[in-house]
Amino acid sequence: MLIKPGPLLSKIDSPADLKKLDQAQLVQICDELRQFIIDNVSVYGGHFGASLGVVEMTVAIHYVFNTPIDQLVWDVGHQAYGHKILTGRRDIFHTNRMYNGISGFPKRKESEYDTFGVGHSSTSISGALGMAIANQYKNDNRQHIAVIGDGAMTGGLAFEGMNHAGSTNANLLIILNDNCMSIDPNVGALKDYLTDVTTSHTYNKVKDDVWKILSKFSKFGKSAQDIISKVEHSLKALLLKQSNLFESLNLRYFGPVDGHDVHHLTHVLNDLKDIPGPKILHCVTVKGKGYKPAEEGNATTWHAPGKFDKVTGEVFKKVQDKPTPPKYQEVFGHTLVELAEKNDKIMGVTPAMPSGSSMNIMMKAMPDRAFDVGIAEQHAVTFSAGLATQGLVPFCNIYSTFMQRAYDQVIHDVCIQDLPVNFCLDRAGFAGADGPTHHGAYDIAYMRCIPNMIVAAPMNEAELRNMMYTAQLPRQGQAFTIRYPRGEGVMPEWRTAMEKIAIGTGRKISDGKDLAILTLGHMGNYAVEAKEMLAEQGLVPAHYDMRFVKPLDEELLHDIFRNFKKVVTVEDGCVMGGFGSAILEFMAQNNYSAQIKILGIPDRIVEHGTQLELHAECGFDPLGIANTVRQMLGVKVTSSYASN
Repeated sequence: MLIKPGPLLSKIDSPADLKKLDQAQLVQICDELRQFIIDNVSVYGGHFGASLGVVEMTVAIHYVFNTPIDQLVWDVGHQAYGHKILTGRRDIFHTNRMYNGISGFPKRKESEYDTFGVGHSSTSISGALGMAIANQYKNDNRQHIAVIGDGAMTGGLAFEGMNHAGSTNANLLIILNDNCMSIDPNVGALKDYLTDVTTSHTYNKVKDDVWKILSKFSKFGKSAQDIISKVEHSLKALLLKQSNLFESLNLRYFGPVDGHDVHHLTHVLNDLKDIPGPKILHCVTVKGKGYKPAEEGNATTWHAPGKFDKVTGEVFKKVQDKPTPPKYQEVFGHTLVELAEKNDKIMGVTPAMPSGSSMNIMMKAMPDRAFDVGIAEQHAVTFSAGLATQGLVPFCNIYSTFMQRAYDQVIHDVCIQDLPVNFCLDRAGFAGADGPTHHGAYDIAYMRCIPNMIVAAPMNEAELRNMMYTAQLPRQGQAFTIRYPRGEGVMPEWRTAMEKIAIGTGRKISDGKDLAILTLGHMGNYAVEAKEMLAEQGLVPAHYDMRFVKPLDEELLHDIFRNFKKVVTVEDGCVMGGFGSAILEFMAQNNYSAQIKILGIPDRIVEHGTQLELHAECGFDPLGIANTVRQMLGVKVTSSYASN
């Protein structure tokens, strides 16, 4: 079902068309754009609240600035749906986040209006500053706008970018979208500071009155402008009882302003175009603006609710006719609390993803032992290292893709110091519709190459519980990484008794002949399906769940290579340097000779789609595994398969 846009929106194929509207029509185009987003996301799913909150801001930016000549950088694509619709992708917007459809995030290959690819937060200021400096060097007079949410402002990279920007005269406008939310509610001192600014009635009233007076003197030249600047700065410092954070970084600060007043926004942006140097506009918005259930309901739920009834606000959920397995993240969250109830040394740490990782379960049960540190993966890792130096047992839960941002800390602050920090990497493997910025493709390779590091992956919920139980037991040094995928496991009855696993031991799942399938993690369940398909042809490969990629179960591998001359390895990680590579290294180091086929994520950027679609594309879904076995055994392959 294609969603029909409103009468004004239907005629806008680019920002040039938007500029043809009268100022008086901007409210209507905002209403139509907001409704188009609501209609599409309710039917097709996707991110929701963030883009609704910046509708007026999006319209005002494209109305005032000459995009794409003037370069607009969004911080995380959750905000950018309206931007995509206004820049030529309205009629294909329904394919957003679908396999072979448009990306859910700005993407340079997709549109000239997407000047910088985003997905991880806090990158916009640094990226836009680089563009501004480059164009300044080329004498190319353009505007550069970075739109960053207050949640993303907690990331260290944002502060690094602002610190650099303040030392330049770059033509950079930072727009702070302040809605007190990222995915979960914002935390930390910055949130408190912004709240002070936005809620100081005295400051805001006096600021408006004084600016009206000072604006009358601006026409008298530079000396008057210098006086105005000093008065503004003194006003902020006096009435807020503290120096202005942004102006202390040498960024001219404007605001706060109502981020939903499109007429005032266009007026302000037109004025700011003529002010040179780095500056910041503080806009106060409401996440989910214009859709009452999102405004008044749980903002975390409405970040990306899936399909829903736009009239009632009911989020559609699958109705199951039998018990279903839980999500791995839920198993993690409940298991961590179970363990913490018996081990008072356990602490939980997550960077801004308490609901996504299910750390919120421990935060509710034990608020003094679980910490949301904001969008700050580097800090999360080093903070965990500090906890470990004092004999505590930190479980640091970070999405695999975001752990990449803290790699130096893993090496320098944890592994070089040989500290027993436990890393639980959620969303390992393909992340699905979020695409390549969110795929957890590389953690096996980048973790297994570090000394003093254990790397494991559970095949099911019981194995995850056992690995977590093992990780919280006393050990001398060594970090412990446990990776698991997004989505459901395979055990409806998952609350199994926990037991210690000997570190570095695998297990035989089933006997076989002629060929051995070696799997790591949840992909072992795909191998079980593949074996069922192969059995119909009388093919019976053996199956081993290796569990650990570091250290490898060398005793088990010796037995495998003594008995099999054909081996298939399966992982939901990159084939370069991953689990299969580790098996090849073992074979070479021990002078074995066998035919090995490595299945995993290939050496290219894989786009978005459902997890199974992407597994099939890369050849390690159940059919792909079965066909690889058939090829290696000289049996005709099958071309179609419908997974359960």
